[in-house]
Amino acid sequence: MPTVDTADRVLAEIERAVEELVDFAAELIRIPTPNPPGANYRECAEAIGARLSAWGMDVAYLEADRRPEHTAEHPRVNVLARREGSARRPCLHLNGHFDVVPPGHGWTVDPFGGLVRDGRIYGRGASDMKSGLAAAAVAVEAIRRAGVDLRGTVEFSGTVDEESGGLAGVAALCEEGRIATESTDYVIIPEPFGPRRICVGHKGVYWFDIVAGGRTAHGSMPHLGRNAIDDMSALLEAFRTGLGAGLAQRRTAMPVVPPESASASLNVNAVWGGQLEGGQQTPCVADRCVATFDRRFIPEESLDDVRAEVAELVRSVEAEEPGRQYTIEERLIVRPVQAPEGSPLVVALSTAIERIVGSEAELVASPGTYDQKHVAGIAGVQHCVAYGPGPLEEAHQADESCSVKDLVTATKVLALTTLDLVG
Repeated sequence: MPTVDTADRVLAEIERAVEELVDFAAELIRIPTPNPPGANYRECAEAIGARLSAWGMDVAYLEADRRPEHTAEHPRVNVLARREGSARRPCLHLNGHFDVVPPGHGWTVDPFGGLVRDGRIYGRGASDMKSGLAAAAVAVEAIRRAGVDLRGTVEFSGTVDEESGGLAGVAALCEEGRIATESTDYVIIPEPFGPRRICVGHKGVYWFDIVAGGRTAHGSMPHLGRNAIDDMSALLEAFRTGLGAGLAQRRTAMPVVPPESASASLNVNAVWGGQLEGGQQTPCVADRCVATFDRRFIPEESLDDVRAEVAELVRSVEAEEPGRQYTIEERLIVRPVQAPEGSPLVVALSTAIERIVGSEAELVASPGTYDQKHVAGIAGVQHCVAYGPGPLEEAHQADESCSVKDLVTATKVLALTTLDLVG
């Protein structure tokens, strides 16, 4: 741990920078970066980079131009900053995504207004996770302002597309060796779990489409066709009664929050079928219907078993009636991940939380996934966790917000953890 005098100086700098911290978070919220389509990524990356450059960090902008998502209209631009101390190692990398989900409906405030009212910051990304980006950046800057020399290196990245898998964001940095076991010791991702919680990992994802194939005919003579929507209805019912009901009984030993999410699960994300031409449905028997399934699996389940279970159910429903035909098309696979028990990163964060919050840290796991999957799976850096401000429950909700108090608390915790690991 840093000395009391050093820690106090850094904490005093954060107190002096509270208004600056809130303004930075609000500035980022006011740059609409909804994904899809990936709007205003360059503008947001440059806003982050301008701050970090002004604060003395070496800044680079990295385009994921090898990814199909990267287009002239919606370029995928990541920002990477670095401050090296007396040695390159140990290296702590602070990463956050600046894409957000579209605002949706039900807001009572401007979703991209960055409103600060009654001690809270409002807007899309206030919780997930532009407040976390601001907290991490100001934590590093407070150490510089306090005149503390680093014995190692601190890096900061703002990345894209986490909400759609992170392939043009953190995955690209890992594939390019920007985050790697050869150069990176620890990674903290300030996702919104609140000032007392350290998120040590997440469940797995098997995301897939099932396509029901039919045969078109005039809607007035349906006997001449085969309705793919009817066949999909049979399959959906089989999933609901034959698989979905039993998954709730499969619970993990991981400390997943909320507790209701500690089990395996299956959700139907979308269903569409028929023939839409120019926005209007044609008077035809539907010859195609597609359903997207979101199967969350726990470490106690193997991916092979998860796949086989789905395939077996599909084949059994297909065999019930001649003419039924289903095809499984995989979209995304994410394996469960968890930081090593006793990780120095977790110890450092826990110690900082106990000092700043005044209570013991709570170790949790995420019901969803975040970019830890790429840090561990591609870069091979196992000492990776999520810690950041904002309530997890408000992520993707209307009137999303973050408490200014929690924002300041998380910034202090991140600063003391950085001091402990590389200061």
